[in-house]
Amino acid sequence: MAKGKKFNNRFVLALYFLVPFIIVLLIKYSLSISESSYQPIGDSTSSENSNLASGEQVGNLPDTIDYIFDVKPILSDRCYLCHGPDEGTREGGLRLDTKEGAFKAIGKNLDKYAIVSGKPEESRLVYKITNTDLQQVMPPPSSNLTLSEYEKQILIKWIEQGAEWKTHWSFVPPQKKEEPKIVNEDWATNSVDYFIAKRLEQENLKPSEEASKEQLIRRVYFDLTGLPPTIEDIDEFINDKDANAYEKVIDKLLASSAYGERMAAVWLDVSRYADTHGYQDDLERIMWPWRDWVISAFNRNMAYDEFVKWQLAGDLLPNATPEQIVATAFNRNHKITQEGGVIDEEYRVEYVMDRANTTSKALMGLTMECARCHDHKYDPISQKEFYSFYAFFNKVGEKGRIDYGEIPEPNIKITKKEIEETLSFINLPDSIKEVKLMVMKDNAPDRKTYTLRRGQYDAPDEEVTLSTPKVILKYADSLPKNRLGLANWLFDKDNSLTARVAVNRMWQDIFGVGIVSTSEDFGNQGALPTHPELLDWLAVTFREEGWDMKKMYKRLVMSSTYKQTSKISPNLLELDPDNILLARYSRSKLTAEMIRDNALAVSGLLVNKIGGPSVKPYQPPGLWQETTGGGGGSTAKYTPDSGEGLYRRSLYTFWKRTVPPPSMMTFDAPTRDFCEVKRQKTSTPLQALVMLNDPQLVEAAEHLAKKVLEDKTISQDERINLIFRKITSRYPTQEELDKFSQYIETVETDFESNTEIDKTENVTKTEYAYTLLSSLIFNLDEAIIKG
Repeated sequence: MAKGKKFNNRFVLALYFLVPFIIVLLIKYSLSISESSYQPIGDSTSSENSNLASGEQVGNLPDTIDYIFDVKPILSDRCYLCHGPDEGTREGGLRLDTKEGAFKAIGKNLDKYAIVSGKPEESRLVYKITNTDLQQVMPPPSSNLTLSEYEKQILIKWIEQGAEWKTHWSFVPPQKKEEPKIVNEDWATNSVDYFIAKRLEQENLKPSEEASKEQLIRRVYFDLTGLPPTIEDIDEFINDKDANAYEKVIDKLLASSAYGERMAAVWLDVSRYADTHGYQDDLERIMWPWRDWVISAFNRNMAYDEFVKWQLAGDLLPNATPEQIVATAFNRNHKITQEGGVIDEEYRVEYVMDRANTTSKALMGLTMECARCHDHKYDPISQKEFYSFYAFFNKVGEKGRIDYGEIPEPNIKITKKEIEETLSFINLPDSIKEVKLMVMKDNAPDRKTYTLRRGQYDAPDEEVTLSTPKVILKYADSLPKNRLGLANWLFDKDNSLTARVAVNRMWQDIFGVGIVSTSEDFGNQGALPTHPELLDWLAVTFREEGWDMKKMYKRLVMSSTYKQTSKISPNLLELDPDNILLARYSRSKLTAEMIRDNALAVSGLLVNKIGGPSVKPYQPPGLWQETTGGGGGSTAKYTPDSGEGLYRRSLYTFWKRTVPPPSMMTFDAPTRDFCEVKRQKTSTPLQALVMLNDPQLVEAAEHLAKKVLEDKTISQDERINLIFRKITSRYPTQEELDKFSQYIETVETDFESNTEIDKTENVTKTEYAYTLLSSLIFNLDEAIIKG
């Protein structure tokens, strides 16, 4: 049978059998979520606890009101619109987003104060929020904003306690507090659990039971390798009665080469990696040797500080090695234009902007780009500070516009000899003699940097020198005024952001959502950490342990918090629908890469080969032609690979920026135009269409069916069990097994009688039925969920 193509006609004709069956199973699964057999996690149903579901704090007022965590969110959400940083919308001369503005005299005669420390009766803010007169009350009814009674009492109590004003939490260096005392010490596996359990106990909740071994091994395999466990892996874990059985699995996964590929997939989003330049005809570029380095760095467990420093400034290290220079390609992953008629300097400035914004967002969790045109409205970062930071990346001797086929300067030539001697991590095919890779080099050292009026490239204003935002950490005079100095500044023990941002994103990789849910924004408009003391404990520990990424990932997946079931009781669904308190494990969909790689792996099609140039698996015909401007070249027409190129991991799929792989985009992969540290999470009808019709998934179903049918000694039930376990990592229930058996019989009967089915390819009715069964199971909700 032809690979994934001829089978499509029969497959589409069979959908009328497939879709109703899937709907039945999905309804059954949805109903099962609320079954009473689920582990109860708390018996408190008081009105105090029910506030969590509506976004309010749980329980009574805190003993001590904290400005950052209790007061500021209220002011930001309800008051900043008219009394915030925007001077154009500010009313009454009152500004509540700064200490100076909040405490200064107001009124016509400057004889009133919005906030008087310790005296709510003299504070106009209290008078306004408690007023029953619709003409006087704040927020005004016309704003459609209101304060709950709880929020009013928070503000009043804060003023009573002295109205202590604090610097934004993320701009204060993290402090490592001792593990809190908890009642349920037997539940905790490591320090993570103490912080989680303490918060649960405060809310009168209990953690959930531990997930089954099948669920747990599936979850941790995807989290650490991006691939599913084999049936042999599952059985070995189930049968291993050693108390350290789970830890042995984790150690094996962390030592596998698949670990580096899994972590590299995340870093490619952060680094905006692509195989094309991104403008107009979107011509091909060679950046994959840097991707090989990233995989190798993760697998070697390179310390995070070194991993970042080499990428930011490897070329500036003393006696820089070829490997350190290759690492700097990180900051050349931005888009580059070949379009005729563009203004060279305009685009060169955009490239520098991209490098500055990527570094800020990826490593500091800040929206510094907001200060490109004016002082940042929400964070204490001036426009001058932004351009002082931008200046670190403004010394590269590059062109704004390159010619067709030109490899942008600066670059380095990588030959087979260099690979043999110093760059063994690069997988250069025998068919390629050498490649040129874009890298960083400060070969324009005399270029000056200016603030740009309204961010325009042709409107220079005040000259600036290299520096960093003072609110984070003053740039020490002892640091060199270059990217290496910036890298060292980022990893100074007093830098309040770097470690927090790193561990928060690691937490996000494992738990689906960061402790700070806005992993892209740790500033004033970002989300507050749900467990601030835990975040700081992790950040300081990460630094103390030498920025050891594998050790941190192991700590997270070893925790009892991670090992909880994702089953949810009705009570917890009402109290904490978003799982903020982590009284259970959050159900999480597989990433776009994992969905495809899972199908390839369980069907036996996956080619496990590390690194090398990008490959071109199946894509829709004519995929690139409509967006090609006539320039020709290797990206004018999409021609799928043959052989192993069709079955490599999705990490290696050729990435054309103007037309990214459509199936991966459907499952929320970013375009890679810019740095992304968090993917969107959607559920759309298009995703179902991909699962039903993608030739790669159709072929995987066909191949899996044929492999299972090769063994003539096993029964139908055993074959169904085998397919179901390969795809979902568990045995089907008897009810599911009966339905699958009935489905096979129905399809086989239809195969004999339906004249519209193409039977010219010598496919038996049994092969046909098992292929459709495999595809059906691939389409179950459970098949695209981690655990």
